[in-house]
Amino acid sequence: MKIVFMGTPEFSVPVLEALAAQHDVVAVYTQPPRPAGRGKADRPTAVHARALALGLPVRHPQRLTSAQDQADFAALGADVAVVVAYGLILPQAVLDAPRHGCLNIHASLLPRWRGAAPIHRAIMAGDAETGICIMQMEAGLDTGPVLLRAATAIGPEETTADLHDRLSAMGAGLIVQALAQLPDLQPVPQPDQGVTYAAKIDKAEARVDFTQSAETVDRLIRGLSPFPGAWVEVQGERIKLLRSRLASGAGLPGTVLRGFTIACGTGAIEVTEAQRQGKRPMPAAEVLKGLSLPDCIG
Repeated sequence: MKIVFMGTPEFSVPVLEALAAQHDVVAVYTQPPRPAGRGKADRPTAVHARALALGLPVRHPQRLTSAQDQADFAALGADVAVVVAYGLILPQAVLDAPRHGCLNIHASLLPRWRGAAPIHRAIMAGDAETGICIMQMEAGLDTGPVLLRAATAIGPEETTADLHDRLSAMGAGLIVQALAQLPDLQPVPQPDQGVTYAAKIDKAEARVDFTQSAETVDRLIRGLSPFPGAWVEVQGERIKLLRSRLASGAGLPGTVLRGFTIACGTGAIEVTEAQRQGKRPMPAAEVLKGLSLPDCIG
């Protein structure tokens, strides 16, 4: 099939690789290079870099609203466009241009967690499972009918980084399956019940509040790992908490019970990985070799 691929972050790369191995990817659309790093030099997206390595043509328009951009897209004569974490709204003219329309790979079990941060929100909400949906795109935000779906359990100590990698691989496999079966797949409209929205993560959410339950604190830490990273302040230094698990013990919220085990509003959590300012992520035991925790954090 002649495919236009549209994606931007690392999550999208395995999908691009899977499609390029089996189909004719006639163009790759991604976000423009943006300043990054200490020198603030323009850095191409993860998809841009991988597409170039694969020898695929790359386009990175600021938006797709101009008549010329839409005409250039239509001129590709694609059978289908595959979209995964692209980051731009697709106008109706773009949605309608490929022969089979545009298919989106979404990292949730729609209609739960439509929107920008479905992986983070699923963990933060304590969902038992999540998954991948292959959706026929329409004008609404993740509202289109679903062609295929696959579910997976969320592990009790799984972080957003862990789940991100698993779902990315699942998405690559499922889109290959969907394209092979495309003429025979029946789009299933999403139900009106059970709709939730995965709002973009706000850094203001990241400070840990130990007055909340241990379950809530644990989910926050795992859901915001690695970015933006849940954090606490210790002796004026911001410490990111990257991995945790539920632990035994109780006390006033924020009380350090032992090691890096901290009492919450109910129950306690044990931090198993953390990151000091200017340092790499380390196991909690390593962090504590150079950091003395106070009796109470918060």
